[in-house]
Parts: sequence; structure tokens; C-alpha cells
Amino acid sequence: MTVFLSGISADTGASVWGKQHCPQQGYCVTLSEGELTAEAGLCVVIPCSFTTIFTPTHVIWSKRIKADQIWYYNRIFHTDKSQSVQPEFRGRVSLLEPDVSQRNCSIMINDLRESDSGFYQLRVEGSKQSEAFTFTSKAAVTVKGLSQKPTVVIPPLTAGQQSTLTCTAPGLCSGSAPNITWSWRGKTTAYKSEETQRHTSTLTFNPLAEHHSTNVTCKVSFRGDITTEETQTVNVSYVKEVQITGSRKVTEGETLSLTCSVESFPPSLITWAKMSESDLQEDTDTFTQDQRTGALSIYNVTAEDSGQYVCTATHLNKTHKMRNVTVTVIYIRKPQISGSTAVNEGDVLSLTCSAESFPPSVIMWTKLSSNTTLHNGTGSATLVIPNVTAEHSGQYICTANHLNTTLTERVTVTVTWITEIQTGSVCELQSDVLTCWCVSEGFPLPTFKWPLLEDHTQYSVVTSVSKQTVNSTVTVRNHGNTAVECVASNENREVKANLTIQTKLPEAGKSEEIFQTASRLEVIIAFLIGAVLSAVVCCLAIKCHRNKQKKSENVDETMEMIIPQGNMLVHENGAVDRGTTDTELNSGPKDVEYASIDFSLLKRMRPSEVARRKQESTETEYSEVKRQVREEKKEDAGEEGETLERKEEEVMVEEDEETRHCVSEAENRGDEAVYSNVKEIMYNKDCVDRCDGLMMEPHCD
Repeated sequence: MTVFLSGISADTGASVWGKQHCPQQGYCVTLSEGELTAEAGLCVVIPCSFTTIFTPTHVIWSKRIKADQIWYYNRIFHTDKSQSVQPEFRGRVSLLEPDVSQRNCSIMINDLRESDSGFYQLRVEGSKQSEAFTFTSKAAVTVKGLSQKPTVVIPPLTAGQQSTLTCTAPGLCSGSAPNITWSWRGKTTAYKSEETQRHTSTLTFNPLAEHHSTNVTCKVSFRGDITTEETQTVNVSYVKEVQITGSRKVTEGETLSLTCSVESFPPSLITWAKMSESDLQEDTDTFTQDQRTGALSIYNVTAEDSGQYVCTATHLNKTHKMRNVTVTVIYIRKPQISGSTAVNEGDVLSLTCSAESFPPSVIMWTKLSSNTTLHNGTGSATLVIPNVTAEHSGQYICTANHLNTTLTERVTVTVTWITEIQTGSVCELQSDVLTCWCVSEGFPLPTFKWPLLEDHTQYSVVTSVSKQTVNSTVTVRNHGNTAVECVASNENREVKANLTIQTKLPEAGKSEEIFQTASRLEVIIAFLIGAVLSAVVCCLAIKCHRNKQKKSENVDETMEMIIPQGNMLVHENGAVDRGTTDTELNSGPKDVEYASIDFSLLKRMRPSEVARRKQESTETEYSEVKRQVREEKKEDAGEEGETLERKEEEVMVEEDEETRHCVSEAENRGDEAVYSNVKEIMYNKDCVDRCDGLMMEPHCD
């Protein structure tokens, strides 16, 4: 083994192994700063490097020794082999770098002894006698008793497979090869290692289950009666045969107890599994797992617990051993019925009844309220009824007879059916409202679909049910087709039919009333509000018309129109024209000739003056009218006179209100630029006639 030591730093004087000391210029040495510790029987390396002003040729190491209270140095190593050294160090000290010119002064001391503890000093010599220098810096070494032990490597051992054990002596270096000895089961084997830096010994053998948990010892002996040893326990992996104990035959309700065990190392994983009866494959249920023994316990066993059970021993993640055992249970279980109990009309009813038991049971099929055996068998029986009808619906009984026990199981069979769209299905069209009826029977009750509704947002659908008959009625605006499709369906199937549209003459307002009834809530409310408002307006108009006609007949016969004095023409020069006389007015209505009026002679009047004159003219005219009416009414006698007198008072109240309205209307018209006396007379007369005639009206427009 070659060790290279280098790496001195010129700046810090430190190296990878110590600190540099320069007692004199040109002479420096680098040694380990701390104490070097080693163990007896092993070796120690003293790292060292130096510099000199001359070329070195020899390196000398000396150990400080104290004798008679005097310290002196004995030479333990010299590169010149002819030079003498201390006998106890001869052959144990070597220079790591033989080439002295490399200035590497590191040495290794083998086969250490505790007496090797002390201080070591370096001296360097050149080719001339004057070329020599002894460094005062020293390396401290302490040797203690051997505490390190051999390293024993034992690979995983498996019974029956050849294996090799390895023992390695402690320490990285040793001057002489140690003796290595193996001790196992009372036998000792000595082995001398080769001349290497690491001394090892191997032991090859075939392990058995009996070798498990035994001890093996490796002992290493160095020079000077220095020994060390290491003892380890040998573990051998092995597995033996699987053993199953316990009763394999039990009666229903008892406890099944089986135990599976196997001797092995490491302990095996024991698992129980039940085999499927069909393909003998392991079921997913694992009952008990234990590292060494597996106990399978099933309390109150039932029919499902019968069958083949497998005990598996898994060792080191490998399945090594399996053992099967068949368990028999004497039992009977409740009958089980399989098959569809809901069938469509015309299909085949197939029901199978089976009862797990040992020995097998006798199975019989019957229908409720019937003693007739429909079918029987051993272990299982299948009831088959082809082309079923609605009459096959009902309850069926499966009876299982086992020894002295009889068990039954019942099932209800349901037959689904649906009829075609019945003949009574039809569509009627009245005005623009289409009403369709579609009828079908079935079980479960059929549901209806109307494809025509896909294009409509306003429609009504009413469904009525009577026993198994369903009637669907749809009302919608006429969609323009000649036929309507009705679709009925349930779990059985789907039936459909095209309904022919029949046109029916609607009664007056009937079609509109039907559709309005089916319309949305806001349409109905709007219609009702419109109808009420129309009726109110109509009644008010009729009543006003009758009152006006009656009043006109009573007043026109007695009333003479008197032109008030306030109605006169006013000229620019202030002249007043009284206008038409009473005689001319009574002679009959005459048209006013506006072409003969010279409007240039008229003058403007202020709005307040116009209002004042209108009010005076109106009051004078109405006073005259009321006087004439009262005189006319007084001529009538009896109760009729009193009644008319009360009516006159009501008329007077209404006339006062109408007069105020007419005056207000005249004021509003006061912004007109030119006022004609002729126009005022005609306007006032027309207003009076209307206000007097429409006694029920609040205003006169």
C-alpha cells in the first residue's frame, strides 16, 4: 500500500496533516499538531514533510527515551540500511516515499506495542558531512490496548444452499500477517491470511435447519500475544411441512375449528382461504393470519361454510407450502329464488328455486290458492311458463323438504301489458282550437306523449285514470296538419296512432271561450277586465242617451229661447247692435251668413270681460228657462206634480254645476283674439241645449 502525503501551503505554513515549523531560515518541517493515537497490534502513520537549503540524501527518525533521569534519542529508522537502529523497531518502520528528494518524511510503524508511545524527531542529511539538520519539532504518538474487533460478514443463509462467511482483521495496516481462527459447533479451523494490508479469512459450508441460532467465532492473533475476536449468531432460513389439525365434519350451528402450523425461520405467514366450488380458485376472503400458526374458527357454521379450505405458508415472500382440507356441513338453507319476476305479456316466465343442503332437498313449485304441483326437483327446480298473460300474475310458492324440515319461499309475479290506442281516440277542430282525446289501457299505467306540442308553447293537457284505463286530453291552437300522433308507453312497450281531425262547427263564441279558458292566467284576467269595462261604458251610454231624449221631449215643448240683453255686437266706435228680435228667433232656425259680417268693425275684448259677459248671459238665459219650466209643471196636478217638482230641484242642482262648467270653459277660451257676438250666441245656445239635455252628464263638452 502506497500513501502519498503532500499539500503544504506556503502562505499559512499549514498542510493537510499539520502545521509547518521553521526553526531556521531555509529549514522547515511540517508535522501533525495533535497527538497520534493507535492501538497495539495495529499500525500508525506519522505524516511529515520538510524543506532544506541542501539536497537531502538520508532521513533519520529517532525516539526520545528517558534513562537515568536523562532524555536522549535512539535511532529507530535510517534510510541507509547499513546504519544501526534500535532492535525492537527493526523491520517495523518504513518510509512511505522511498525517494528522499521528494522531501516526504512520512513513516509507518507496524505491529505497535504500548511501549511505542512517545515523541519522535526528524533529522535530514545531505551528501556532504556539513549538510545535516535536526528539527526540534517532534511528533507525539500514544499506543493503547487493542479494542477493535474483527469484522465478521454472514450473508443470508438458506438451508441447503452453500454459503461463505468472511472474517477481516482490524486495522488498515500490519507489519506481519495475523492468525485467524474459526470456531463453530465445537470445531476450530485455523487460517493464515496472505501478506496484504487487509487480512481476511473465509469459511464455506452448507447450512442446515439445525445450524439455525448457533454461534460462530472469528479470532485474530497478532505478534506479541495480542488477540481479538468476534462472535455472531447464525440464522438459517428454512421452512418445514405444513400441519393441519381439527375436525373436518361439523353440523350446522356448531363451531368449526382448524389449526394450520409450520416450523420455519423467519416465521412464515399463515393464511386460510376458501376455494370456489366451480373452478377451485382461492376466494378473496382470508380468515386468519399469523406468523407461526393460523387458527381458523367459524362459529355457528352454515351451509356457505362447506367446501375446500387451503392453508398457505408464505416464507420470505414466496409461497412454499400449501395444504388443502375439505369441510362438510350437514345443513339446510332457506330456499333461494332466481329469475325475473316482472315479465312482459307474451314472454316466457322462468323462475328457479334452489336450497343448499346436505343431503339434497326436494323442491316443489305451486301457485297460491292452488294445490297443483307445477314442477319439482332435487336440489333445485325451474318453473317455466311460456307466452304469459295477465292471468299468470300472482304469488308462487317454492317448498323445500329436507329430512324433517320444510322451508318455503314466496315470490310475486307481475305481468306488464299495454293495449293499442283505443277506437274512441279522436281529434275535433272548432274554429282554431284543436282538442284531441287518446285512450289506452295497461299495467303499469301508460304515459302519453303528444309530438305536436313540441312546436307549441300554449296548450293544456288533462289526464284521467279509471282502473287500468288512462285518458289523455290535449287542447291547442290548430297546428294545420290533417292528423295528430298519440304515443302511449309503459315498461312493456310503446304504441302509437294517428288521430284523424274532425271539423266541428262551433257555437257562437264557443271556440273563443274554450281557448280563452285554456289560456294563461294573465290572458283570462285581461279578458275579464275588458269585458267589465265594455259593459260599464255601454250601460252609461244607454242611460245618458235615454235621459237626454226624455229631457229634450219635456223641455223643447215648453221652452222659448230668449236672447239675453248681454248678447250684442260691439263696434269699434262703441255703438251697440241689439241683434235679432224674439219674433225672428221664434220664426225658425236660420243659418248665419258669416260672409255678410264685417269683422273689421269688431274690436278685441279682454279675456276677463269675455268671461264676465258669458256668465251674465248664461245666468239670464237659465233663469228664464227655469221659470218657464216651473210654470209648465204647475199645471199638472196630483202626485205627478209633486214628483216633477222634486225632479226639477235635482235638475236645478245639475244645471248649476253645468253652468259653472260652461263659464269655466269660456274663461279657458279667453285667449282668442277676436270674439263675434253671433258666435257667442250660437255657442251659448248650443252649450245650454246640451247641458240641459244631458242631465246625467257631469260636463258639457
